[in-house]
Amino acid sequence: MPARGARLKPRRRDLRASVADGTAFSLTVGLGESYLPAFVLAVGLTEVTAGLIATVPLLVGAVVQLVSPHAVRRIGSHRRWVLACATIQSLSLLPLVIAAGLGHISTTAVLMVAALYWSAGMAAGPAWNTWIGRLVPRPVRPRFFATRTLITQLAVLTGLLVGGAVLQTTAARGLPLRGFACLFAAAGVFRLISTGFLATQREADLNARDDRAVSLREFARRLGNGEARLLKYMFLVQLVTQIAGPYFTPYMLRKVEFSYAAYVSLLATAFAAKILAMPALGRLARRYGPACLLCIGGIGIVPLAALWLVSTSLPFLGAVQVCAGVAWGAYELGTFLMLMDTIRDDERTSVLTAFNLINAVALVGGSLLGGLVLKLLAGQQTAYMLIFAASSIGRVATIPLLLRIADTARRAFPLGIRTLAVRPSTGSLDTPIDASAPPPSCD
Repeated sequence: MPARGARLKPRRRDLRASVADGTAFSLTVGLGESYLPAFVLAVGLTEVTAGLIATVPLLVGAVVQLVSPHAVRRIGSHRRWVLACATIQSLSLLPLVIAAGLGHISTTAVLMVAALYWSAGMAAGPAWNTWIGRLVPRPVRPRFFATRTLITQLAVLTGLLVGGAVLQTTAARGLPLRGFACLFAAAGVFRLISTGFLATQREADLNARDDRAVSLREFARRLGNGEARLLKYMFLVQLVTQIAGPYFTPYMLRKVEFSYAAYVSLLATAFAAKILAMPALGRLARRYGPACLLCIGGIGIVPLAALWLVSTSLPFLGAVQVCAGVAWGAYELGTFLMLMDTIRDDERTSVLTAFNLINAVALVGGSLLGGLVLKLLAGQQTAYMLIFAASSIGRVATIPLLLRIADTARRAFPLGIRTLAVRPSTGSLDTPIDASAPPPSCD
């Protein structure tokens, strides 16, 4: 018995360190990158730039993440690669602190900084997924990842609210950029703390799991068959959503002229609604299946962008954000469950990496369409009304494909989630934790 207890102690330390790492990283998300579009506006850059800063760097990161498996093999360690990426990500926030102190930064420079942040973060993703999968024993995974997800989501929300309070206070004193400098500095520090907790976790043998690599060519070929309707549907949803999604921030801060407190309250409302709805959505998925949940979410997200045409009343938009959090929560949980239950266990990391790239293409494509409309109409109120309406109309066009998705996954299971950013239109940008899912029921 003592020997068994001695063996368990290092494992428990690893799991506690993983929760601490996730909490610190989530504070980075809540305090840092989520406020980057608002910072772009504060330093006097254009509304189109504020929209593109939320999407274009993700595409760069999605391309860079493709080198992750090769880099891990080259250095012979998932742990060392993740630590290097996490350190770079923390340091990438330093130029934003300097820019906020100086009061200016060019469009090219801010896009490059954001691209470095996302490249480092997304490059670490595949290796971290494999590492944590080997670290957490399968019997405790459902409870561990459920607990970790809740704690990290609450940390994101805490960071978001604290950041909003800081910005509101400094803006009231006529020093909003000082507030941004404080936020980005704190975010960088918390990412370094996260890196420290990562460094305390052990690493299993590199070859302990025999993953199968799925090339981009093979992935693209799979998109051409009838079993890939879910992936096609998700691509189209992202494309039409991002026509408007990145531009809610400039709309709120420049056109409606909300205070930072009002702006953050709307961001936090959608994110909190998503968190609170997840237990009920999970029960719904277990009772009726993930496909049913996806239909509810896929239909529920349709009118959300157009509802911003109705009123700029803060209580009304708050209600819209509650609906957005619940609807996007249903959509994400449904898609994640179906993806994780239909992709082969040894292909998940590879397929999700390829999908991240395709998804980023959709994000950028949609944001470029919306940005073009804003550019052509000189950022007038009419331009925002047009892209909001176009986004909802585009979502209507995805419903026929949604209804044709086969109910290939009938299981619902606890699924760990990593929140990568907070977004006004969807509540958050999330990704599933590969290791939290059981072996698929459909091979």
